[in-house]
Amino acid sequence: MSVVPNNCPTNIIAELTWRGLVHQMTDVDKLTAWLRSCPRTLYIGFDPTSDSLHVGHLVALMNLRRFQQAGHRPIALVGGGTGTIGDPSGKSEERRLISHEDIERNIRGVERQMQRFLRFDGSPSGAILVNNHDWLSKFSYIEFLREVGKFFPVNVMLAKDSVRMRLEGDSGLSYTEFSYMLLQSYDFVHLNRAYDCALQVGGSDQWGNIVAGIDLARRLDSVQLYGLTSPLLTKSDGKKMGKTESGTLWLDPSKTPPYQFFQYWINLDDADVEKTLKIFTELPQNEIADLLFQHGTDPGRRLAQQRLAEEITRLVHGNDGLAIAKRATEIFFGGEISRLDDAQLALIFADVPSKELPHCRLDDGLSPVDALYESGLAFSKAEARRTIQQGGAYINNRQMTDLDAKLGYEHLASQTVMVVRSGKKKYALLKFV
Repeated sequence: MSVVPNNCPTNIIAELTWRGLVHQMTDVDKLTAWLRSCPRTLYIGFDPTSDSLHVGHLVALMNLRRFQQAGHRPIALVGGGTGTIGDPSGKSEERRLISHEDIERNIRGVERQMQRFLRFDGSPSGAILVNNHDWLSKFSYIEFLREVGKFFPVNVMLAKDSVRMRLEGDSGLSYTEFSYMLLQSYDFVHLNRAYDCALQVGGSDQWGNIVAGIDLARRLDSVQLYGLTSPLLTKSDGKKMGKTESGTLWLDPSKTPPYQFFQYWINLDDADVEKTLKIFTELPQNEIADLLFQHGTDPGRRLAQQRLAEEITRLVHGNDGLAIAKRATEIFFGGEISRLDDAQLALIFADVPSKELPHCRLDDGLSPVDALYESGLAFSKAEARRTIQQGGAYINNRQMTDLDAKLGYEHLASQTVMVVRSGKKKYALLKFV
C-alpha cells in the first residue's frame, strides 16, 4: 500500500466524482496516483466567443477552482488564436468567424470574470492566464504543417466524433474547422513545455481534442499527459441548463441582472436541484445530504433551491449582488421600495421600460394620473384614472388612490428614479433628469 506524503494535495478525483463532475479519464489509476503524489499543473481552455462567460462555462471555472483549492496550479487558457476559427465540437454547423477586434474585447471581459473564481497571486498554486494567440501566431503555415501537421493521421482525425458527426450531416465541415484539433492539441504541448502542465480538463464534447493533444505530446516529446472531462450541463429533460425565455444565463450582471440570475435557480425543478448543488456550490457532502432531506420533507418551501440560489449568486455576483437579488425579490413580491440608489434600481429593474422627464416636473408635484400615463402603463389619462380608482396604481409599491395627490421629490425611490406599477406585475421607471 503506497503512502501519500503529508504535504500532498487532497484527493481531487474523489471530490469531483461524488459531485458528478467526472465523465471520462485517461489512465484512471495512474491519474489519481499522479495527482495525489504532489501538486500538479492543469489547464482548461475558453474560446472568447462573447465578452462574458455563461453558466455553461461555470462548470469549467468550478473545476479549476476546486483543483486550486486542492493544492494544484490551474491555467485558464483564453483562445485568442483558436477563437478566430471556432471549435466544431458539439456544433451542427460552422460558427460565424469573429473579428480580431471583437476577440480582443471578449478576452478582456472574460479575464475580469475569471478573477472572481481563481487566485492569481503568484503563489505555487496561483492561477495563470494565457492566450494561445501568443504562440500560435508565431507559426507560418508551412512551419505548422511540418512541425505539427505531419504527426496527425487523417484517418484518426476522421474517426473523432466531432468530425464524423459533421461529415454525416448536411452542413459538412470546412478545412478551417477540421484544423482546429491540430491547434488545440499543440496548445497542450506548448503548455507542457512552458509550464509542466500535464492535465487538460474540459467538457465531454472535448474528449477527442484532449486525446489528440495527449497523442501529439507522446509523438513529439515522448511525455505522458492526461485528460479528464465533465458531463455537459443539462437538465433532467435533456435540455441545456442556463437557457431562459430571454436567452442565455450570463455571468455578467449587465447581461443577466442578479435578480434574474437568482430567480433562475429558485425556480429550478426538484429533479435538477441535487446535481446543481453538487456542481455549483462548495457545500460539503453531508450538508448537501441534510439539505436534500429537509427539502424532501416539505418540497413546497423550496429550501434546496433557496440555498442553491444564494450560494451560486454570491459566488458569481458577490455579497452585494446577492443582497440586490434578495431585495429585488422582496420588491417584485410587493415590498416597499426605499433606501436604494440609482445604480441598484438599474440592476433590479434592468428589463423594465423607463422614460426621462425634466426634474422640474416635481417642483409643483406630478399627479398619479400623469405618472401612469407618462410611464406608458396607461394608454390614456382616462385609463390611468380608472386604474387609480380601482386600486391598481402604485408608486414605489405604495398604493395610490388619491387622484388629486401630488408626487414630489419625497416620492423618489432613489436619487432620480420613481417606480410606477400598474396591477401586480407591470412596472415602469420615471427618471427625473
